Amino acid sequence: MNLRITLTATILIFTTNSHAGWLDKLSDSSEKVQQKIESTTEAIKNSGATTSVKSALSNEDIVAGLKEALNKGAGYAVNTLGKADGFLKNNNVKIPMPEKLAKVESLLRKTGNDKYADEFIITMNRAAESAISLTLDIIKQGVTRMSIADAKNILQGPDDAATQYLKKTGGTKLNAEISPIVKNATSKAGVTSMYTKMYDKLGFAGKYLNLKDYNVDDYVTQKTVGGLFTMIAQEEKKIRDNPAARTTDILKAVFGKD
Repeated sequence: MNLRITLTATILIFTTNSHAGWLDKLSDSSEKVQQKIESTTEAIKNSGATTSVKSALSNEDIVAGLKEALNKGAGYAVNTLGKADGFLKNNNVKIPMPEKLAKVESLLRKTGNDKYADEFIITMNRAAESAISLTLDIIKQGVTRMSIADAKNILQGPDDAATQYLKKTGGTKLNAEISPIVKNATSKAGVTSMYTKMYDKLGFAGKYLNLKDYNVDDYVTQKTVGGLFTMIAQEEKKIRDNPAARTTDILKAVFGKD
């Protein structure tokens, strides 16, 4: 049976059982859901029934499963990116020279000053790696708002539907809250000073580029958040496609096939 059709049907079956305010009770839902899955599984074994555990899941269970998938994806993203070379040596998220500075990079390389361009790129990626480790709590705040309708859309959506939901509901707030973290990280990594050195190396040519006021912090912030969502989406797809990635009972129940 098609996974999305089955899960969507589960949501529709249990919609009438939902009531206002149930989202407020989800803080301890993981433990309750696991207990429910274990008891349901045991009941099925004892009765010899052929009904699947998934069909016994409620709206609350399904939303909890999707939240767990997002939290798992966020944890994976932060742990993967928040280490040495987490950005720099990952071609999917590596922060390149800003497009507006392409002429600067070209001039530097033509004049034998490659190291200044290279060091600037390295410091931007180091700043992102440093900042990303402080974002997990911010991301988890965005996960808590998921509703039954959101869950239905996610289950009917593409492989990165949950990530897109998180980006839509929390992306702006995430950018705003990560921005000062990134600014602090760029300062510690020496991004601004390296930018100044790089720009100064252009000499006379630099006077015609008008880039001294370019906001490097904003650029690094956008790329940091973009890299974060890229990695969350990768983990979401893995959970949907690979049974081995469903490491808890609720993930197995929600994303498993009948």
